[in-house]
Amino acid sequence: MSLADMRRVIDPDTYFDHNSPPTNLQWAHDQVDEFVKRQSPDQRIVLVTSGGTTVPLENNTVRFVDNFSAGTRGSSSAEQFLAMGYAVVFLYREQSLQPFNRHYSHNSKGLLSYLERGSDGQIRVKPEWEQQLGRDLDLYQKFTGEGKLLMLNFTTLSDYLFLLREVSLLVASLGPRVMFYLAAAVSDFFIPSHSMSEHKIQSAAGDLTLRMNQVPKFLGPLVKNWVPLCFIVSFKLETDPELLGPKARHALEKYGHQVVIANMLDTRKQKVWLFTKNEAICPAAIEISKEDLDAGKDIEQDLVVELARRHQQYISDAK
Repeated sequence: MSLADMRRVIDPDTYFDHNSPPTNLQWAHDQVDEFVKRQSPDQRIVLVTSGGTTVPLENNTVRFVDNFSAGTRGSSSAEQFLAMGYAVVFLYREQSLQPFNRHYSHNSKGLLSYLERGSDGQIRVKPEWEQQLGRDLDLYQKFTGEGKLLMLNFTTLSDYLFLLREVSLLVASLGPRVMFYLAAAVSDFFIPSHSMSEHKIQSAAGDLTLRMNQVPKFLGPLVKNWVPLCFIVSFKLETDPELLGPKARHALEKYGHQVVIANMLDTRKQKVWLFTKNEAICPAAIEISKEDLDAGKDIEQDLVVELARRHQQYISDAK
């Protein structure tokens, strides 16, 4: 790495000193603090992060860089964690998929396609959707009403990192009974706020050349400093199969957390591999058939069951 490149690698310890927190940071702090206090002493809690992060190109943002993540894995997994008895803090990209709402957004139908006006003039759910929508509504109201689901939203990369740190520090004292399920698609590159244009970049200036810094690797501080006793699951997505295993193993070695879930872009909905310290060479695989996928099964159902089993063992070993 050249000296110039070294200067462009931002220190995670100083990142928060040079970037602005989200406007909902104090609100999120209060919500999480109250959420944690409501849980019983033996309640397992999971932080599920979900969706992509935007990278603004201006401080008064008009343009930004984004990625394709819609939050499918995170929202589906949150539902399964709730079914497994977890209390869930769902940290999600604004307007990405949400637990139980995910079936009715981000598709070709649109909300109004599920509704009709009856002969009495009242608006109602179409009969063919009543059972599914009623089930999802009941589950959503059950878990929010019982205080088992808390949803916090972010938009930008900076929002996400501030909120991740805030939640981490609030749950750190709970130790092994907390899982971090880091499914959000976090940007790898960004422009520090002090390097951005204050106002909209003008097209009259001609071609635009961007110089972006590498996003600090916050998995290190998370594992070693923020929540050293918690059960941490990270994700590794690749398009080159030759890189998937080596990069998953490198993450385990570098950060020392519990699980890396590795998946290929084109088969991510059907197969994942679980890399752990004891399974770095021969990782466990979870796979569902195309028939199951077409029938509406989510691979996250099996994935979360396996992670919950491993988490419970981690809790038992810590006693």
